Amino acid sequence: MLDMNFWDFGLPLLVSFGISLLLGRFIIPFLRQVKAGQSIREEGPQSHLAKAGTPTIGGVIFLLASLISLLIFRKLNLESLSLMGAALAFGCIGFIDDYIKVVNKRNLGFTSKQKLVAQILVSLLLIVLLSKQGRLSQNLFIPILKESVYVGWFLIPFAVFVMVGTVNAVNLTDGLDGLSTSVTLVVLGFFALVAYRLDRYFVVFFALVLMGALGGFLYYNKYPAKVFMGDTGSLALGGAVVALAFSLDLPLILPIAGGIYFIEALSVIVQVAYFKSTGKRIFLMSPLHHHYEQKGYRETQIVALFSFVQLILCLLAYFMIF
Repeated sequence: MLDMNFWDFGLPLLVSFGISLLLGRFIIPFLRQVKAGQSIREEGPQSHLAKAGTPTIGGVIFLLASLISLLIFRKLNLESLSLMGAALAFGCIGFIDDYIKVVNKRNLGFTSKQKLVAQILVSLLLIVLLSKQGRLSQNLFIPILKESVYVGWFLIPFAVFVMVGTVNAVNLTDGLDGLSTSVTLVVLGFFALVAYRLDRYFVVFFALVLMGALGGFLYYNKYPAKVFMGDTGSLALGGAVVALAFSLDLPLILPIAGGIYFIEALSVIVQVAYFKSTGKRIFLMSPLHHHYEQKGYRETQIVALFSFVQLILCLLAYFMIF
């Protein structure tokens, strides 16, 4: 394993945390000034209507903090660039989507087809980058069996499907104050630990820098949120998570290591399919976090519960690998 001390990982994490806190002090007032407020879906929980106008596009805070930290510590090699690039590229799709919503003062940005095409193109670009580094193997590692299976060129459509699916699942999780932020902090910690065990220094560094930046953002995003990450942040986090998984050759661990994302996405798929076939609903509202809201749970309780479940899932995923 890597021989790392506090200066190798503790300091960068704290620096990115501090930069994120500092940026929030300036960016959030700016977002208020330009009236970059969140529009709330009328079909969503009625309690969320009071959040209308809360500044959005806050994902730029932790993205900038991460990028600045990588520059400060001079860790922008090809590997960290591809990881940061994945977050920024998907984040750009989210930023354009958020910008359209803010300008038009509505809760719809890109059409679903436009967003899907953009995400597929970015996924293909990420596949090319990882292939250039020799990090995209045509052998899929199966965590439970601890064996690899050759899949050949099938890896490309598989990778695109997993990347697009994961990014949108993370986006669905961003529905409560601090929820996606807290869950993703756990997931990033998991990938940092796995990369450490695999002697992947730059991957460890990137995961910890993003963790620090996201931790600083959580100060403003926790309930009651002073800012939302918007699609800018949620798509960027999804991009970072899938880039980490594929960089470590562990895409099949995502349903466990990112279990909350997939549970949230599955709750929407099941709800829609069941409603179309029967006209009835399984959940009071989807995604799943809204179901618990409708049952009377407070946002802080749901965030704590989901984060704890994600921690358990990440521990399970770790032992499945090692």
